[in-house]
Amino acid sequence: MTRNIDRLLDVMARLRNPDGGCPWDLEQTYRSIAPHTIEEAYEVADAIEKDDKVALREELGDLLFQVVYYSQMAREEGLFDFDEVAGVITDKMIRRHPHVFGPEEVKSSDQQTSRWEDHKAAERAAKAAGEGRAPSALEGVIAGLPALTRALKLQNRAARVGFDWTDARDILDKIEEEVRELRAEMDAGSAQERVADELGDLLFALVNLARRLKVEPEAALRGTNAKFERRFHRIEALLAAEGRKPQDATLDEMEALWQQAKREERGEA
Repeated sequence: MTRNIDRLLDVMARLRNPDGGCPWDLEQTYRSIAPHTIEEAYEVADAIEKDDKVALREELGDLLFQVVYYSQMAREEGLFDFDEVAGVITDKMIRRHPHVFGPEEVKSSDQQTSRWEDHKAAERAAKAAGEGRAPSALEGVIAGLPALTRALKLQNRAARVGFDWTDARDILDKIEEEVRELRAEMDAGSAQERVADELGDLLFALVNLARRLKVEPEAALRGTNAKFERRFHRIEALLAAEGRKPQDATLDEMEALWQQAKREERGEA
């Protein structure tokens, strides 16, 4: 019986076959496919957020197809194939889990996280040495990450070498300082880039607070986005019951309906 992964690899090879393949698939490159990969990853996250396991199965398939796509293009160039990709990640997982596949002992997930980062740091140091340069604690935090995620990774890396706040309350003071600086630029009518710079500092400090509180900032913001969407839909529904739309209401009226939506969610209405 043919395994589904083998069927998928065969389908991809046929799509990219110059003799009878798909014209669109034949035109694609690593760069043109990359945005689709990012989109598919977000769709996986969305299915998880919605706890939709049926959608998750489909979205994971779409994401897997992206890996197969890159692997096929690399195979055509004589670089590597899907089996080699699977081999590299398998070897890496074995290497980074010596407590499972070797003699080391790990007693907690926190200890495992620390060991994992130690292994990654050693790999980065070895790579830097092989290239004849000094390693950086921030090395490998790619620029293409979502800004909140990248800020968190940069801060985690800096914290591992001691550049960190000792108390979350100190970060609150920093946030208040950044708010004052942002307000000063706004009051002064400063250029947009100055305002954006101060706003960026404020956002960075907020991510730092989330990190110290062990809150994933991206997940926290997704939750707030969903809350805003839910409550705004309620405003629209309440206005629709009166035969109106949001553009027909004043800001004060919508704010009152927003507060009503909040009370309803809390069971206070």
